[in-house]
Amino acid sequence: MSSTSVTKGRGARSNASGRYETLREEDFDDGWTGEDAAAPPLRTTLAPERARKIITRNDSPDVGFDRSINPYRGCEHGCIYCYARPAHAWMGLSPGLDFESKLFFKPEGPRLLEQELCARRYVCKPIHIGGNTDPYQPVEREHRVTRGLIEVLARFNHPFSIITKSALIVRDADIMGPMAEKGLVSATVSITTLDRKLARAMEPRAATPAKRLEAVSRLADVGVPVTVGFAPVIPGLNDHELEAVLEAAKKAGATGAMYVTLRLPLEIKSLFQEWLAEARPDRAKRVMSLVRQTRGGRDYDPDWGQRMKGTGPVAELIAARFRAAVKRYHLDRPRRALDVSQFRVPPEARSQLDLFDLAG
Repeated sequence: MSSTSVTKGRGARSNASGRYETLREEDFDDGWTGEDAAAPPLRTTLAPERARKIITRNDSPDVGFDRSINPYRGCEHGCIYCYARPAHAWMGLSPGLDFESKLFFKPEGPRLLEQELCARRYVCKPIHIGGNTDPYQPVEREHRVTRGLIEVLARFNHPFSIITKSALIVRDADIMGPMAEKGLVSATVSITTLDRKLARAMEPRAATPAKRLEAVSRLADVGVPVTVGFAPVIPGLNDHELEAVLEAAKKAGATGAMYVTLRLPLEIKSLFQEWLAEARPDRAKRVMSLVRQTRGGRDYDPDWGQRMKGTGPVAELIAARFRAAVKRYHLDRPRRALDVSQFRVPPEARSQLDLFDLAG
């Protein structure tokens, strides 16, 4: 089977079994392709996930939130560098093509969220939406799970932050705008490149760079503070665009910026190198050499203190350029903390909870 026919319009070039599987399966070309039928197109499937809770807690010292919501597992955007890919192995699936074509969603998410926010011992802290995979999958247009979650948070005056690389976020500006006036929401839009061709190769089903900048502008117009994430920075591939991306973001209305250096844990290492060898063969060796220079000579260093930024001269140069750029474009202003004092359980939600308690 030809990998090109299988992966057309996708990020990963292979679909090797996850690390927990006892049997390993991989597509390969057996050479008998002259009269073989063309491989069927790889279609996206979606299955419901019956979650018991919707809010996930974490204690990672280098993550800026302690609770998050992920309405979806897997991501059709197909970003080859996505740090969430290895999580699909927990589902018995491949972090490769399975990750971007076999998705799961949480249809009960809004109901579960309301139930958890009504708990008598619940303590309000900002919730981050999309800490693992993008909350604005293409299927969100139909299923509206993320929309439902935001509606619940608005009713409870609960602060939240959200991150995406989808222009679909502007659909929910009608909710986010009024919440922004109360200091209850902030957004981050990821823009890794302004080069449409590179974006299409590296993030095949995500919104174009122009659409993401338009989303920044639309959110800013309704008062939502928007941070642009230049993430990941890939030395030798997109790092030269750092200043241009931040300048474009500022012109679009962004008020802040952040960056993360490319991370290659677990299966992402081989998936990224497969993609790099095919998509950018002229610079594959140089890119990996520079990446290793930010990771102490290895493909990846998972140390909490440096996994986000890396170490060494290459990483230090990226950090210095970033600091200079955010200062030049006035993207270094202190961020306003989201307001937790306005959180209230609506009377109708409290009544339903009391009925539930009585029934129990």
